[in-house]
Amino acid sequence: MDRFFGLTEKGTTIKREAIAGLTTFLAMAYILGVNPMILGDAGMDVNAVFVATALSAMIGSLIMGLVANYPIAVAPGMGLNAFFAYTVVLGMGLSWQAALFAVFVSSIIFLLITAFKIREIIINAIPAELKHAAGAGIGLFIAFIGLKNAEIIVADPATFVALGDLTSGPVLLAVFGVVLTAIFVVMGLKAGVFYGLAITAVVGIIFGLVGRPEGIVASVPSLSPTLFAAFDISSSEIFSAQMGIAILTFLFVTFFDTAGTLFAVANQAGFVKDNKLPRAGKALFSDASGGTIGALLGTSTTTAYVESTSGVAVGGRTGLTAVVTGILFLIALFFSPLLAVVTGHVTAAALIIVGVMMASSLRFIDWTRMEVAIPAFVTFVAMPLTYSIANGIALGFILYPITMVVSGNAKKMHPIMYFLFVVFVLYFAFLSH
Repeated sequence: MDRFFGLTEKGTTIKREAIAGLTTFLAMAYILGVNPMILGDAGMDVNAVFVATALSAMIGSLIMGLVANYPIAVAPGMGLNAFFAYTVVLGMGLSWQAALFAVFVSSIIFLLITAFKIREIIINAIPAELKHAAGAGIGLFIAFIGLKNAEIIVADPATFVALGDLTSGPVLLAVFGVVLTAIFVVMGLKAGVFYGLAITAVVGIIFGLVGRPEGIVASVPSLSPTLFAAFDISSSEIFSAQMGIAILTFLFVTFFDTAGTLFAVANQAGFVKDNKLPRAGKALFSDASGGTIGALLGTSTTTAYVESTSGVAVGGRTGLTAVVTGILFLIALFFSPLLAVVTGHVTAAALIIVGVMMASSLRFIDWTRMEVAIPAFVTFVAMPLTYSIANGIALGFILYPITMVVSGNAKKMHPIMYFLFVVFVLYFAFLSH
C-alpha cells in the first residue's frame, strides 16, 4: 500500500489518510440527502436515487484514488443536479430518463476530449470571466432553491417573490438551520454543513416539525427504478434541440467545475508546480468515468468535490484518502431510513451555504471592464431569475461576443466563442416557438 500510493514519499501514513477520508466524507455527506430530494422533484424514485448517489460517489472516489492517486472525492455535483431537475426536466420538458441520457453522453464526450488531450483548447476558448460568472450563478440558483423549498421566500402576485411566514414552525426550523450552519462554517468546522443538517433534523424531530424515521439501519433500497433508465427514451427526445442544449451545458459546467476543483485541492495539497497540475489527464479521466457510471446507475453528473479540501487540511495527500471516502459511501447505503428526516426545511441551510461558497468566484471578475462585466453579470443573475442555468449561460455567451466586438477586443476572442454565439441564438429562437 505504501508503494502503490506513495505514502512515505508524500510524508503521510495510513492512519492520517484514513482520518482525512473520514473528514472528507463528513464534509460532503449532505449530498446523500440533498441529491435524492432535488432529483425527486424531477419525478425520480427517491430511494433509488439515494442508492445511485452513494454508489456513484463510491465508484467515482475509488477511481480517483486508485487511478489518479489524488485525495479528492467524487459525487453527484450540486448545481448539476439542480440543472438536471429544474431546467432540463421541469423547464425544457425532457423526461428524467432523457436527462440521464444527456448526462451519459456528456460524460462520454468528456472522456473523449480528455483522451485526445484537447481540454486545454476548450479551457482557453472560454473567457475566465464567464467561467467565474457561471459558477457564481449556479451558486445563486442553488441558494434560491433552498430558500424556496424552506418557504423563507414565497411567491407573491404583486412582487413575484416575498418573505415567507417567519412565525411558521417549519420556516423557523429552516432559519435555525441556516444560522447554525453559518456559525459552524465561520468557525472553520470541517464538516460544518453536514453537522448543521444533522442537528437541524434532530431539532425538527424533537419539536414535531419533522417526522421520525422508522429506523436507522435497513436493507439497501432497490436500484431498479433508475438503473439503465437512461436508455429508456424515445428517438424524438434523443434528437431534439433540448437534448443538444442539455448535453452542451452538462459538459460545460462539469468540465470547468472539475478543472477548478482539481486545481484548488491540488494547490492546497502542494501538488501544483509551475502552475501545472500533475496527472491532470488521469484526474479528469477518473472524474468523467464516475459521471458515466453515475448516469447508468441513475443520478445526475458526478464531479470532484471542493469539500475534499477538508481532508487535505487534516493531512490527506494520496489517493488512499479518496478510497476511504468511497468505502464510507458504501457503508452509508444501509442508512436509508434517515432520508425521511431530510425535508426541504432541513436541507435549506446546505443549499444556501454551498451557494455562498460557489458565489465567491465573483471576486475574480474585473468589474471595471464593462465589456466583460455586463455579460458576466447577466450570466449569473439570469440563472435564479429565469430559474434556469442554461438560460444564464446562453445569455452571457450571446452578450460577450457583442460587447467584445463593440469595444474593439474581437481579436482577443477564440473562434469557438462565435460558434457558441450562433448555437445559443438558435437555442432562444427554438424556445420562442
